[in-house]
This record gives sequence, C-alpha cells and structure tokens, in this order.
Amino acid sequence: MAEGSAPVKARGIFIRTLREASEMRAGVDLQKKVWGYGDIDTVPEQMFIVASESGGQVLAAFHEKEPVGFALAFAGFHDGSPYLHSHMVAVTPEYQDRGVGRMLKLAQREDALARRFNLIEWTFDPLQLKNAHFNLVRLGAIARRYIPNFYGRTSSPLHAGLPTDRLVVEWWIQSARVQNLLNGSSPVLHAEYWRISIPAAIRRICASDPAQAEQIQSGVRKQFERHLADGCAAVGFELNQQHGSYLLEPYED
Repeated sequence: MAEGSAPVKARGIFIRTLREASEMRAGVDLQKKVWGYGDIDTVPEQMFIVASESGGQVLAAFHEKEPVGFALAFAGFHDGSPYLHSHMVAVTPEYQDRGVGRMLKLAQREDALARRFNLIEWTFDPLQLKNAHFNLVRLGAIARRYIPNFYGRTSSPLHAGLPTDRLVVEWWIQSARVQNLLNGSSPVLHAEYWRISIPAAIRRICASDPAQAEQIQSGVRKQFERHLADGCAAVGFELNQQHGSYLLEPYED
C-alpha cells in the first residue's frame, strides 16, 4: 500500500505492508501451508527482503495477529517502462473464498497506483479455472503470452507432476477496462471471438489420471499458441458445470 495509507480492512481481516526482516518468515510458512512446497521450491525469506528493498511489494493479510495470506511482487522493466511482477499471491485454505485474494490484489493495485506504475503482471496455470475467472473477469486483466513449462516440474501436489505451463496476465491498472470491471461491469467482446474450453473437472482429472490431464494440457497449449500468434488475447472467461472457456479476440494496445 502507499506509504502512510490505512490498512485495507474487511470482515475482521486487514492487509499491511511487511517491512521488517523478522516478518518475512510468514511468507515462507504460508507457501508450505498453501501449496505443500518442499524446501527446494519454496521462495526463501531473503527474497522477500530483496523484493521489499528493491521497489517490489511484500503484503500480508492478517486475521487479528494470524497471517492468512500474502502477496510478493518484484519490480521490473519492459522496454524501459517499469512494472511490477506479482510472483506469488496465496491464501490459506480456511480463508479462501472469503474475498482475501481480491483484497490482496486491490492492495497491490493501490500501492502501484500510488507509485505511478501502470502495469502489474503475473503468471497462472491455465488449468486453474477459478483463477482464470478471477483474473480475467473479476480483475479485468488480459493474457497475450503462453509459456510452456515455465518453472519446470515441481514438487507441489497442486501441479500433479505436469509441466508448469503458464499464461502471463497483464493488469493495466489505470485502464477503463479494469476500472469498469472492478465496478461490477461485464467484459464486452468483439463480434468475432474464439473459445478454448477445458473440462470443469480438470482438477479431479489431474489428481486421478495425470496422463489424461497432460493430454488436455497439450491441446490447450496448442490452441493458445495458435490464437496468440494471430494477435489475439484472452479477455474473458465463462464457467459452467461442463467446461471453463477462455474467450479470445483480436487485441491491439
């Protein structure tokens, strides 16, 4: 958050910036609690300190004195323009679906606006359908890049041994699109758009049949690579009992 601003508060939960080295351990512990990471895949507390001291963000959500989520971002440049790369946002299982993740993202945006950033980026697994809806519909982000096996295969049970394919999210935090969607509007699509659909049961498939899940992932990868190469962006998402569907359309800056 901006220096001197009041913490974001809702339903007994508040968010504040972590500044002291002694506080950063919370981010390490939460990674293991949320994702089941082994030590080799866990971002150490020293990197939280580096992010804090080099223009990034280290935010944590608390219920009373208990940390229940965090956001970690690093400062970066694209073609000479500064942006924030949101490396991790995590919420403990018992506090998920309570709006904590949205609070963390809005706190990231508030801090970024105060420091005159226009763009926050992050990556997410295209097979995480709730995340897709949250990123593209609730926050108003778009995706124009797909990176196969971005982190390599990890020890996290959430990855089910699959390649860590990732969509790169662009959150243009001052844009009319973002402001409208944060105010509750729905995405408006062009007349011409395409769908990339994934079974709604994909998480169950990942757990029960990783080979089938990897086939689905491979098909999704090929579709994204084709449409993105043609100048499209993922700008919307629909979810029903059968499928989650990315909505892509031609996109220009």
